[in-house]
Amino acid sequence: MFMHNKRLQYTVRLSEPNPRLACVLLEQFGGADGELAAAMRYFTQGLGEEDPGRKDMLLDIATEELSHLEVIGSIVTMLNKGVKAQLSEAQESEADLFAMVGQTGTSAKESILFGGGPALIDSAGVPWTAAYIDSRSEPTVDLRNNIAAESRAKIVYERLINITDDPGIKEALGFLMTREVAHQKSFEKALYSIEPNFPSGKLPAMEQYASVYVNTSQGEGDMTGPWNSGDQWDRIDDLEQTMPIDGGDGTATVDLDTGDKAALAQLATRLASDTTRDPTTGTDLGAGPGAGRTKQLEPMD
Repeated sequence: MFMHNKRLQYTVRLSEPNPRLACVLLEQFGGADGELAAAMRYFTQGLGEEDPGRKDMLLDIATEELSHLEVIGSIVTMLNKGVKAQLSEAQESEADLFAMVGQTGTSAKESILFGGGPALIDSAGVPWTAAYIDSRSEPTVDLRNNIAAESRAKIVYERLINITDDPGIKEALGFLMTREVAHQKSFEKALYSIEPNFPSGKLPAMEQYASVYVNTSQGEGDMTGPWNSGDQWDRIDDLEQTMPIDGGDGTATVDLDTGDKAALAQLATRLASDTTRDPTTGTDLGAGPGAGRTKQLEPMD
């Protein structure tokens, strides 16, 4: 059961309305790395978690993310106060109102459809979608994904902080950014409390391939480092060694029964190419400058 406390987790103090900034901040309201996505990611993971410690942590953080959604939504609402009032009361002329919608940087959807209120869209007006939630119900996978999600959100907050000079907004966004750091630490601790936690899942990797590094991008700019060289790696620079790496002949085969073989032979015969013909095609008939070489046709009378 949830209960709502009317006080925000962090006090929102804005110097003035700024609809253009409100539009940008929607990225953290209804965007892929925003607070709603985080809350739903951790909430669904928590419901499906079998370990009581991780379950408690995930539900704690999921609920806090909802409080962060409230903070961002409140900032967006305050930044849009002027637009909302003008559109609702129409104290300006029609031309001035029309210009205001575009000049403030708000999208038409944000201003006209949502009236300046916070909507579950990102900064480009794209609606929030559950497709942002990519959990796998495997803790060593989901915790790594959560760590990455918190890292992405921190970077977004950094960029948002850099585009505003409103000290109150900077403080609030700085708080939200810092909580991303704290959550990442919790997820890291939870991940490394599982031993072993790599590779993810139950099945072991195939030993003969688990330490192979294949240098498939060769030429100027080739670099070596601990990610591709040293005692942990069997490095392959001669790509012929990887074609195929398993020692087979590199072809794809399947065992078919008699009926499938007969049908496949009939299909191949029906669709066989005639390599002796050079037919005139539409590109020949319509060729013009820049078409490259095409079949030469007899001039028409």
